[in-house]
Amino acid sequence: MISTGDLKKGITIELEGTLYTIIDFTHIKMGRGSAQVRLKLRDVKAGHTIERTFQAGEKFARARLVRQAAQYLYAEGSVHHFMNTETYDQMALNTDQLGDALQYLRENATCEVLLHSDQPIGVELPLAVELTVAETDPWVKGDTAQGGTKPARLETGITIQVPLFISTGDVLKIDTRSGQYLERAST
Repeated sequence: MISTGDLKKGITIELEGTLYTIIDFTHIKMGRGSAQVRLKLRDVKAGHTIERTFQAGEKFARARLVRQAAQYLYAEGSVHHFMNTETYDQMALNTDQLGDALQYLRENATCEVLLHSDQPIGVELPLAVELTVAETDPWVKGDTAQGGTKPARLETGITIQVPLFISTGDVLKIDTRSGQYLERAST
């Protein structure tokens, strides 16, 4: 069991027989009465999101998930194929199950596939991934007196803010939790 005080983004809980991943949570303290916790939850299997409010101190059943090291192989329409790196078994997940993780996945990338009752339900990415800049505006020295940023589109299609000195073709380390630029990757 997990209490409302121990909740974090990304934790998977079982609520009324359905698996939900916590997308966001907010502690609310009213003027009168007890504190409440508002959760934004994503249904792991169906993919839709809901918002629910619970009393502080309420307990939830934490879902028992098994993590398997896997490699992202390819996409076929809305189905994405992964391979277990130990047994070479292949698993398929749909776009709804992957959610925002698709923005950081490229072919041959490694991640962990989450299994519940031997069924793949999602992926867990490493904290940082390396992606190549597909397109960004050129930078002219002297454009700004302070450190500035500009938009850059990466190979997976996501657009992030990067420092002015980044150019097309650079390989960057990106934080998968926040989607922010960390540093240039050493090649």
